[in-house]
Amino acid sequence: MKRRDFVGLTGLATGALFLPSFPSLGNTVDPLRLLEPGLDVAQKKRLADVGLNAAKSAGASYADVRIGRYLNQSIFTREKQVQGISSTESFGCGIRVIANGTWGFASTNNVTDAGIAKAAQLAVQIAKANSKVQKEKVQLAPQRGYGEVSWKAPIQTNAFEVPIKDKVDLLLGVNAKALDLGVSFVNSILSQVNEQKYFASTDGSYIDQDIHRIYPSFGVTAIDRASGKFRSRQALSSPVGMGYEYLTPKAADKVAGPTGSDIIGYKNSYDMLEDVAAAAKQVKQKLTAKSVVPGKYDLVLDPHHLGLTIHESVGHPLELDRVLGYEANYAGTSFATLEWKAKGIPYGSKQVNIVADKVTPGTLGAVGYDDEGVKTKRWDLIKEGRLVDYEKIRDQAHMVGQKESDGCCYSQSWQDVQFQRMPNVSLQPGKDRLSVDELVSKVDKGIYIAGNGSFSIDQQRYNFQFGGQVFYAIEKGKITEMLEDVAYQANTQEFWNSCAATCDERDFRFFGAFNDGKGQPSQSSAVSHGSATTRFNGVNVINTARKLG
Repeated sequence: MKRRDFVGLTGLATGALFLPSFPSLGNTVDPLRLLEPGLDVAQKKRLADVGLNAAKSAGASYADVRIGRYLNQSIFTREKQVQGISSTESFGCGIRVIANGTWGFASTNNVTDAGIAKAAQLAVQIAKANSKVQKEKVQLAPQRGYGEVSWKAPIQTNAFEVPIKDKVDLLLGVNAKALDLGVSFVNSILSQVNEQKYFASTDGSYIDQDIHRIYPSFGVTAIDRASGKFRSRQALSSPVGMGYEYLTPKAADKVAGPTGSDIIGYKNSYDMLEDVAAAAKQVKQKLTAKSVVPGKYDLVLDPHHLGLTIHESVGHPLELDRVLGYEANYAGTSFATLEWKAKGIPYGSKQVNIVADKVTPGTLGAVGYDDEGVKTKRWDLIKEGRLVDYEKIRDQAHMVGQKESDGCCYSQSWQDVQFQRMPNVSLQPGKDRLSVDELVSKVDKGIYIAGNGSFSIDQQRYNFQFGGQVFYAIEKGKITEMLEDVAYQANTQEFWNSCAATCDERDFRFFGAFNDGKGQPSQSSAVSHGSATTRFNGVNVINTARKLG
């Protein structure tokens, strides 16, 4: 392989780490199939009743039925070519029951009376078999039935209705702009998801929901041909729970980073062409940027960067199943045990107020009801630095002396059992009026970080290291120059206790995780994390550069 080919492929592979992928995509279909209506609500209700009745007749004390149609489309491009277009559909039914005080689950793609009844009976058989080794009976938090209700994501334009040609033209236009501005390689992607979910339970709920998500992204790479050195920058977009209107930029949605940083943030819409132009400029600057001197710095973290740190050091460790030791896959357990919480140890400084929610419009976690029929809500996790609550579902609430679920149950498809997943988890903006420039002006020696990069965190979500996309030095209250090779190290407690100030709501924005993995067999979910630009004092910064011998 020639050096040029190697460098190009390496740059593409690096970018691919930041681009979305989908598990359990289903069957490849014609794109027009994605626009066809599925079963109507009356048909779904009748089929759901078949499953509920079959489960009760077989001995279930509780049952829920999920009939789901899952649509996905992704368009991949590189430079002047379309690399691939994937359109898939998955349709089937999952049935969860409690029999003899124990869970059982079965699923089928035979969505007929006979197929659903058979799956319900199998779920009960599995539950009864499991009960022979179950030590404690399942205790569900009370949940009233809602009758027949529906919820639909408040989108303006269904992305699946936009012609593929228009989407391809957008992506190739992004690539062309980057190439015109001198980058060596560029790839881009646009992914869309539509979950059409129907839930019914023996509690008396019949819930029809229509959920949409979209994620535009790109990666650019610049190469110094003389030295072979290359640098990349990924998009500062965020996946959102919106329609194609997200890609219709509005001036009011732009949020500038600190003066001198050339960073532009986005709220409820995203200008892909503007971002790739900024990326092309910054990626070339990175080739000659000064390598950071390790030491203690005050960090000013952009929301697009801080979202990932929130995800890993707050979102995951406050999942109650991890706290209790019932879950360890992907992200480990948690240092924030019930005993740790009881001691009243500060999770962060008094500036740290973190909430969970499943209701904010446009976020990835926003739904009307979760996948066990619980109406979603918003609640406090950390209040003035103190841990006050966890994220939980119906069969966990009694374990912490509570009487209701937080509505955090989710399954990635009809064929997977629903279980506890992370809600949106967000750091609240400061109450006092504070701009990004005013925040930076208080920093004598610091670093401004935008975008999320590589990271690592231990199996109790405590000790961690985070990189980023773009770094700028702050000296005596002003941005001075771009830096490279930056990562910061801390533990969760000392990091959040170093939180000194947060900008006000004018700067508040959401970052999104499109594919958050958990469980075994693994499942993927999508979740948003909001914050305003925030300062952390005295954080340890290392130099990540490595020299080959």
